[in-house]
Amino acid sequence: MIYTNNRTLCTKVSTLTAKNNHLADFGERLKELRLQKKMSQTELADLVGLRYAHISRYENGGSMPSAEMLMKLSKALAVSVDYLLFGKKEDAVIADFKDKNFLEMFRQSENLPEEEKELIKRFLGSFLRNKKFEELAERK
Repeated sequence: MIYTNNRTLCTKVSTLTAKNNHLADFGERLKELRLQKKMSQTELADLVGLRYAHISRYENGGSMPSAEMLMKLSKALAVSVDYLLFGKKEDAVIADFKDKNFLEMFRQSENLPEEEKELIKRFLGSFLRNKKFEELAERK
């Protein structure tokens, strides 16, 4: 869904969270993501321009952030706003790739057998290491 302004999005988010009881889930997800990043509430708050008490209220289900703050939180935690709100695993990673085809290839590779995934990882790792060596050699 695309919303034309933050007020509309805030209203829609508030309605959805109230109807579907996502407020507690949102808080749990926020806390889990923050802990995965090994951040304190204060550190996350500093990153997004809040006081730690706001983060605490969000995590405890006491309040819901504005649309603008949701965007800041999602960026700080490197997840999509959709994942923060609704927890859909397919929305977890921010699709910040400029090359959408590259991202789609990664998504498709998730369905491959483990041996083939490992082969892709080794190939990509080797390619990136070679590229790094080339860059280092050029500097000398």
